[in-house]
Amino acid sequence: MTNNTIYFFEPNNKNSKKIVSDLENLFADIGIKAVENCNDASIVASIGGDGAFLQAVRKNDFRNDCMYIGIGIEEKNYMYVDFNYHNLSEIRQTFKLNNFETRSYPVIEVKVNNNQTNYCLNEFTLRSSLVRTIKMDLYIEDFLFEHFNGDGIVISTPTGSTGYNKSLGGAVVDPLINAMQVTELGSVNNNNHRTLGTSFLLSKERPITLVIDQSDDYYPIMSMDNEALSVQNTEKVSVRLSDKKINTIRLHNNTFWHKAQRNFL
Repeated sequence: MTNNTIYFFEPNNKNSKKIVSDLENLFADIGIKAVENCNDASIVASIGGDGAFLQAVRKNDFRNDCMYIGIGIEEKNYMYVDFNYHNLSEIRQTFKLNNFETRSYPVIEVKVNNNQTNYCLNEFTLRSSLVRTIKMDLYIEDFLFEHFNGDGIVISTPTGSTGYNKSLGGAVVDPLINAMQVTELGSVNNNNHRTLGTSFLLSKERPITLVIDQSDDYYPIMSMDNEALSVQNTEKVSVRLSDKKINTIRLHNNTFWHKAQRNFL
């Protein structure tokens, strides 16, 4: 698909109509037409921060036959957003001269009770909705690795490793590494319960299954990226690194590690 059509995913913002209008005119000037249906677009552009970018990918069903870009509207540093509305000349020059690079980011797929597959670009979390710990058996492939007892589990992609995972002490992972990271949330370690006590990486060939203890009703809460997943009577959750990837456009000399430096150092 050639990059000649663009769809704007806009946030609920009082200035969004003017912003979208300005961007539509800019891209029209360089031969890229705005469309009203995201399925007709070869480029999907989110307007806002990283949250808007994650929503745009989700609302577009994690399509891998298009390119995603993020356009910020505030003077902030982001992990997924490369462009800024307040620097339209840079956007114009970048696309007019094709002065950009493309990157593919891995996606996690999640199945709850063998139901339909859901996808995450950032992270999947599972925890009890009650003020108590949740018990579950953690299988790597078919191997029972540990009996977990704690607040919950966070499973992140490399690009998602700088979010919730990092705040829990997990490692920041280069997106060129095709792996997902499993990080404990408030695990209990004593004479009765023992977990690994640290985050770990799993390759694409090693799916993980969380089998929730059914002796108590924990009413587990699950989230994918920045949206909650509501499922009753959850018994097991299967998570793996998907074959699916999303394609993004980024500026030269603006790698994941450039962004990590700006955000954290």
